[in-house]
Amino acid sequence: MSYAYKLNEDVLHQRQGPQGRAETEPQRIYTIVQRMPIEADGRLRYRIKSKSENVERVVTEDELSYCQ
Repeated sequence: MSYAYKLNEDVLHQRQGPQGRAETEPQRIYTIVQRMPIEADGRLRYRIKSKSENVERVVTEDELSYCQ
């Protein structure tokens, strides 16, 4: 299994609501700052940093999309 996104790449993040439902907030631009180790559930995770706020989060690859 390989990572789809590279370090320092800009991505869009769609927040997930309860039970995996997409939030109604618009997507925000983040930068990949670290590829996290693959967890036991097999999902790929990344540490991302917001371009507009002083916020970092750890997210799964399925919450991200390429920034146009």
